[in-house]
Amino acid sequence: MSKKPLILVTNDDGITAPGIRALIEIMTTIGDVVVVAPDSPQSGMGHAITINSTLHVEKVTIDKGLQKEYSCSGTPADCVKLGVKQILDRRPDLCVSGINHGSNSSINVIYSGTMSAAIEAGVEGIPAIGFSLCDYNWSANFDSCKTYIKSITENVLNHGLDSGTVLNVNIPNLSKKEIKGIKICRQAKANWEEEFDKRTNPQGREYYWLTGKFVNLDHGEDTDEWALANGYISVVPVQFDLTAHHSIQQLNTWKFEE
Repeated sequence: MSKKPLILVTNDDGITAPGIRALIEIMTTIGDVVVVAPDSPQSGMGHAITINSTLHVEKVTIDKGLQKEYSCSGTPADCVKLGVKQILDRRPDLCVSGINHGSNSSINVIYSGTMSAAIEAGVEGIPAIGFSLCDYNWSANFDSCKTYIKSITENVLNHGLDSGTVLNVNIPNLSKKEIKGIKICRQAKANWEEEFDKRTNPQGREYYWLTGKFVNLDHGEDTDEWALANGYISVVPVQFDLTAHHSIQQLNTWKFEE
């Protein structure tokens, strides 16, 4: 009898978020699950890690029958580090992060706590996937995407991923009948046009609230934004080697003082 894969589950919305509870439910049909997730929301934390304060981990029971759940005071990346280095009794076969409440497509990947957890696992050489549903509602319905998440997960377990690569999976907020399928995509070129709304609190102190709008600058039909807008689940292979290899030759023509 073959041993079940060990799956580390984490997120950035917090251990009690409906998204991670849905992801745990899916993963328990595939392998042995250990959950290490933040004790509070950590959205937009990027790849932050805790270095100037202590970290606390508490064993918790949220879903009956799942005995290995740990709530962590740190960031999503901290959760993966602690899970791999301290909590798990063997190296996980897979790390999955999510299901995030909201999109992590395009430029959002660099701000995403969900994807930072997956990338941290990738740095450790562990196959990893970040899952996001394009619905920011706390009571979002995850039923329509469960079959797809299971299929993507099983494919990664069966085939593996290239070294230095993790998957960024975004799911449109559609019913199962409306989802057209899965597209392997590239990351769209897009950005946020940001503004800061200046306000004053009741004590007279000024503060700022970040606002803005997402602008897609990419009209290609092979991007994650195109796929999502046209009813497909987008799967983008993400590399965490940030070297702009195409610029090396040009930079080597520069003359530097010696």
